[in-house]
Amino acid sequence: MNTAESSAVASGLAWFKSSYSGAEGGDCVEVAADTGVVQIRDSKAVAGPVIQVSRKAWAGFVGEA
Repeated sequence: MNTAESSAVASGLAWFKSSYSGAEGGDCVEVAADTGVVQIRDSKAVAGPVIQVSRKAWAGFVGEA
């Protein structure tokens, strides 16, 4: 797992929130598929840090969730 200094590196990506998050926002994370990794950020702090995990690690997480 890597943590980028800011999401400026990932600003050109297509970010997605869960359909369960609802229209009111709240405590959500957003994910974006990048080359070889999945980027994860806090939806309330889009200019903040980004966590990068491998696609395999993300698939394992989603499979267990």
